[in-house]
Amino acid sequence: MQTIGSDRFQDIRDAVRALCADFPAEYHRKVDEARGYPEDFVDALTKAGWMAALIPEAYGGSGLGLTEASVIMEEINRAGGNSGACHGQMYNMNTLVRHGSEEQRKKYLPRIAAGELRLQSMGVTEPTTGTDTTRIKTTAVKKGDRYVVNGQKVWISRVQHSDLMILLARTTPLAEVKKKSEGLSIFIVDIKEAMAGGMAVRPILNMVNHETNELFFDNLEIPAENLIGEEGQGFKYILTGLNAERTLIAAECIGDGYWFIDKVTAYAKERVVFGRPIGQNQGVQFPIAEAFIEVEAANLMRFEACRLYDAHQPCGTQANMAKYLAAKASWEAANACLQFHGGFGFACEYDVERKFRETRLYQVAPISTNLILSHVAEHVLGLPRSF
Repeated sequence: MQTIGSDRFQDIRDAVRALCADFPAEYHRKVDEARGYPEDFVDALTKAGWMAALIPEAYGGSGLGLTEASVIMEEINRAGGNSGACHGQMYNMNTLVRHGSEEQRKKYLPRIAAGELRLQSMGVTEPTTGTDTTRIKTTAVKKGDRYVVNGQKVWISRVQHSDLMILLARTTPLAEVKKKSEGLSIFIVDIKEAMAGGMAVRPILNMVNHETNELFFDNLEIPAENLIGEEGQGFKYILTGLNAERTLIAAECIGDGYWFIDKVTAYAKERVVFGRPIGQNQGVQFPIAEAFIEVEAANLMRFEACRLYDAHQPCGTQANMAKYLAAKASWEAANACLQFHGGFGFACEYDVERKFRETRLYQVAPISTNLILSHVAEHVLGLPRSF
């Protein structure tokens, strides 16, 4: 099936597809059944250099852009995998690359590129604030050459399979800043050290095999040298990661969308009921065709968001719209695929139910569709702020 952008970065697509072919549906199915982590798959991606795509060549990486990173994520999902196991390293990377000091880049990036360290986790969301990031309650108080962190985070993914985490905390009380987006700072946290000195991790079992956790900080001490950028400017820096995250999630949803469409199209051609293939019926054709059109449209917005991001231009609106369109399109494709497989769609051996659960997550995370609509209404259309 020829799709928009499928002829772009063909060398990357071919290489990622070849690697994914060594990890067929049975592999991902077994990992899902065991609620495990695809260690072998992530290690293979790392050894092949794909997890270092965004690290500059000077530090041992490939020096690629978000556009290429999005193609890698798309292809993993299109091959039947789940990029959610490893995409954190992609969207976290530019936060360190763009805003970290030279000492921090030299300390961490070569080891991440070599596969000695994983930077898979980002600690932002909290139980009482959700998407209202500027009102987070986790604090980091400077005492000498260290910051002391207290508070709580939730839905923090891949902590158990990462060495480093980007952490957002408030360093100046909300009541003392002129703008609520000020007074927030970001830190790079050594997870093993943190777990031994004030950070507790509580896993959250969930509908998707997505390793995510609650974190509790009780006087966790972080070296002052682990502050990324300037104190109090963390909200601005974290947007680098959030815009990358939303764009990469869009690419993953696009990969899912194509997987569902490929899967249901093949099945609809072969499945014969009442003496004819079910794909001959317009009631089957139209939902699949509509989903395909929506995936193609989302694909265009994904590449536009990537283009702006890689050019260091404002891209928040495009990243949000790409995520909205792609998540909606993949969900429509998932529904069509499950519906037209009938009972077989619920059978684990067909992989439809697994991918169905995985792609449903992106209607909610990393930002809900309603918040994206609010962003566009306020910041693009100039309507009054609704909250």
